[in-house]
Order: sequence, then C-alpha cells, then structure tokens
Amino acid sequence: MRHPTDGTLRRLVDEPAGVADADRAHVAGCPVCLSGLAAARKDAEAAGAALAVEVTTDVDAGWQRLSRAAEGEGRRGLAARTRRGRTALRSPVVAAVGVLTLLLGATAAAAANWLPIFHAEQITPVTAREAELVKLPELGDFGDVKVVKDLDVRQVADAAAAKEATGLSVPRVGELPRGVTGEPTYQVFDPVSATFTFSAQKAARFAAAAGHTLPPPPPGLDGSQFRLNGGPGVAAVWAENRPVPAMMLGRAVAPTAFSSGVPFETARDYLLSLPVLPENIAAQLRAFSADGTTLPLFTAIENMASSPADVNGVPATVLTSRDGTLGAVVWVDSGVITAVAGSLSADEVLSVARGLRWDR
Repeated sequence: MRHPTDGTLRRLVDEPAGVADADRAHVAGCPVCLSGLAAARKDAEAAGAALAVEVTTDVDAGWQRLSRAAEGEGRRGLAARTRRGRTALRSPVVAAVGVLTLLLGATAAAAANWLPIFHAEQITPVTAREAELVKLPELGDFGDVKVVKDLDVRQVADAAAAKEATGLSVPRVGELPRGVTGEPTYQVFDPVSATFTFSAQKAARFAAAAGHTLPPPPPGLDGSQFRLNGGPGVAAVWAENRPVPAMMLGRAVAPTAFSSGVPFETARDYLLSLPVLPENIAAQLRAFSADGTTLPLFTAIENMASSPADVNGVPATVLTSRDGTLGAVVWVDSGVITAVAGSLSADEVLSVARGLRWDR
C-alpha cells in the first residue's frame, strides 16, 4: 500500500475522524509514516503556540464549532488553506476572531509587477457532504507556500483603539438580542501575507498517489506565483464567561489575490478540471463568475444550513447550525466583509446586522 500523503498525516492530527480506516491502519504499522505523523504533531503544536491568545473564556473552542461547520469540519479546501507544515497559515481561528475564518481576506497592496486576479464582491456558499469536503486538497499539494508575514492577534482597549490599529470602523449595535448583555471586548489581527508557487511536478505526484493522472497544465502556469494578503481585521465579542460567545461582530478587508504570471481564469479553469476534486464541489465552483469576484463559503450540509438574505439592501448569506445553537450572517460591502454571529437564531443575527449604527 502507498504511504498516505502529508495532507492525510496532518488530518490525523487535526481531524482524525476524517481519515480512512485503511490509512490509519497503515500509519500505525509504518515507521516512516509514524515519523511523519510525529513531525505533523510538532508542526501543529508550533502553529498553536504562535496563534495562542490569552482570554478569560474558552472562546476559541466555541468559534471553532462554527468555523468547522461552515468550512467543512476542518478548514480544508483550495481557498481555505494557504499553507501547512511549520509555517501553517490557517484561517484566523484565534479566540473571538474565530468566525473571521469566513473572511480570510487580503488588502489591496501589491507590488507593481503583480497582476490582480481576485477581489471579493460577494460570498456564495458551496454546499456538500462532509465526506466530500474533507477530500479537498490543500494548496501545499499543488506547489510551495511561503509565509511572508505571519499572523498577529491581540486584544485592544476599545472600538477606537481597534479602528486605530486596523483602519476599520466598528459599528455600534442598535439593540442587543435577548441574553446578550454588557460591553464587548475587542480583538484585532494585523495583515498576513503568503505566496504560493504552482508546481506541475508536485501536483502530478500528489495526483498519482491518489490514483489519478493530471492533464498537462496550460502554458505559463507551472512556476507561476500567487500572492495572498490577509487582513487587517477586528472583532467585538460579548463573551459573558460562556464556552461559546453570546455574540460576535467582526469585520475584515475583502479578499484580494495577485498573480505574477497567468490570469485568474487560466488557473481557475485548470484547477477545476482536475480529477482530484469532488465533482459536486467542482461543478458549483464552475458556476461562479469567471471574473474572480465571488468568495466561496464551504459548508457541510450535515452541520450547517445556508440561505440568502440582505442587510439593508446588500446581498448576504445566513448560516445556522443544524442543532439550532449557532447563527451567523456575512456580507460584503465597499470592499469590507462584515459578520454577525453567536448563540443566536437567524432572525436575531439579521436584526442585529440591519440595526448596526455607523458613526459619521
């Protein structure tokens, strides 16, 4: 039997239930794979230490429930994961900022020789069963990822300090939902940056290990480099000493990506043609506009339901957990993604979102 991929070893650390029994049995009896698994655990510990934030309640654990459900139990997928290994740049699941995993974004700053290929103007759910979502490859399976600027999350004193740190205004909540009281705490994260270099050879090896043969890449794709810049972002959190925050209001600059070579359509069409992608997910992504303005929101249908809505005339997406314990609404407006989420119903998060008050 072939050795499981690095991605499979990492999933044994992050989400062991998502790994096939045959792969788990192989790893248990293979010294080479056990060594790789130990390295993956060490990398996960290093990443966890880098992302550790002191909080008075276990806010991170609560928001991870929402982020896992919204992104298919484990932050997987071509867009959701931007690196792995020692420099694992994940969506920012850090304390109260955890719901901003939905908002992995980018600033508009780029060197003059980079071609802008993606800027989010809308968010559209990509729904599938959890078993399909966990099969999504990681970026590292198709090339090399290098972190340029790492994640830095910290708590600040108030909304004014958050705006000074990030440039993002934090609106006032018009009326708190029932059960949400007191003043929020504020956390911010600075911009992060990473580059991804596509490798036809590495992608072919990954596909061969999975029993597939990749079509030849289009001219210019092999060796092309893509730049991803994330943040800054801010979150106001009403925690109230609960395992799951009562409510969170988050904002982040909408995603933008840049290419040093091929245009967005070229990379998009090739990646969506690959046999390693579950066909159901690839078909939904193909239906997106080819201009690089739609941000996919991966949703496991067993855990979350999604529906369209609007926030004061702006298209929005509502997410609710199947057990009714979590709700969220997220939308893009004027280049910024905003989300309201918490231990609330769909009606409650929409009421908060539509009643936000913006200081002039």
